[in-house]
Amino acid sequence: MPEQIRVLVVDDSLVAREMLQQILASDPAIKVVGTAQDGAEAVTSVAKLRPDLVTMDIHMPKMDGLAAIEQIMAFTPTPILVVSSSVHGEGVGRAFDALSGGALEVVKKPEPRDWEDLERIGRDIIRRVKYLSRIKVITHIRGRHARPEIDVPAFDAAPVSAGGRSLVAIGSSTGGPSALLNVLGRLPGDFPVPLVVAQHIADGFIPGLVTWLNSGCAIQVRAAEDGDTLQPGVAYFAPTGCNLEVEGTRICFTPTRRAQLYVPSADVLFESIARTVRSRAVGVLLTGMGADGAAGLKVLHDTGAATIAQDEATSTVFGMPKAAIDLGAASSVLAVNDIAAELVSLIAPRLSA
Repeated sequence: MPEQIRVLVVDDSLVAREMLQQILASDPAIKVVGTAQDGAEAVTSVAKLRPDLVTMDIHMPKMDGLAAIEQIMAFTPTPILVVSSSVHGEGVGRAFDALSGGALEVVKKPEPRDWEDLERIGRDIIRRVKYLSRIKVITHIRGRHARPEIDVPAFDAAPVSAGGRSLVAIGSSTGGPSALLNVLGRLPGDFPVPLVVAQHIADGFIPGLVTWLNSGCAIQVRAAEDGDTLQPGVAYFAPTGCNLEVEGTRICFTPTRRAQLYVPSADVLFESIARTVRSRAVGVLLTGMGADGAAGLKVLHDTGAATIAQDEATSTVFGMPKAAIDLGAASSVLAVNDIAAELVSLIAPRLSA
C-alpha cells in the first residue's frame, strides 16, 4: 500500500480546521499530521513535521497566510493549497498574491452553509491535495513581494495587416495566475489584437483573478460574456463551468463534453480557433498539470498558426507544455518572461524592431 499523503491544516477557525480534517480523513490515502491556527505556528509545524502538503488560510492573527507562505517557501519549500473564503471583494487579491508567493492553487473554504454541497467541495479538495502533493516545489524567496517588476513596452500600434495575426489564445492551469501576470503584464496597453484565455481554477475565483490581473496589466482584462465581440487590447477569460469557443469575432459559451476532465478546456478553445481563425492565430500553452491544450495546440499548429509552449525551467508544472512539445505542437518553447516579447514580434513585427 502506498504511503499516505501527509497534510498540515492551517486555519485560525476551529470550525474550518475540523471541517477540513473531516474532509481529508474521509480518504484513506490522506493523513492529517497536524494543525496550526496562525502563520507563525504553521511555519514551525512545517519545519518540524515536514508534511507533503499544507492547506493554508490567508486571514489569520500573529502572522497571516501570505507571510507564512513566504517563510515556508524560502526555508522549507512545500506544496501549498490556499483554502480561502476571499472569493469576492478586496480580500480576493490577497489569495492571488499567495500564488505569486509560491502557493500552487487556491480553492474556496468550505463553510457550514455549504453543507448541502459539501460532498462535491470535499471531492474537489481531495483531488487537488492528491495531485498538488506530487509537485516538486522550489525555494521561492520573493514571497508576497513577488508581483513582478514589469516593463511594458510602449509603441504606437498600427492596424494588423490583412495577412497578419488577429487573435492570441492562451491555456493555463496550475501556476497559471502568476504566469499569466508575467505574460499579460508585459503587453502594451495598445496591443492591437484581442486575447482569449482558458485558465483552470476553482469555481468562483475567475472574477477575483480578473480583478487581480487587471490591476497589474496595461491591457484590459475581463471575464468573458457569452456573445461578446472581441476587441483589441482586451484579454477575455473563460468562465468556470463551461467552455469558451471563438466563432469569427465573437465569443460563444458551450457545454462541457462527455468525460471532460478540465473546465474550461484549452483544447476546446484552441480547436474552435483553428476552425475559424486558422493561421491568423497565435496559441500559447502555459504551466499546468495533465495534457489539456496539447492536442488543440497541435490542431492550431497544423493550420499554420504560431504556437508557443512555456519551457520547463519556468513552469510550476511542466505537464501541459511538455505534452504539447512531445506532440510537435509548439513552434517555439520559451521562458515565461520572454513570451510577451514574442507575441509583440508575431503580431506587429515592425514595432518590436
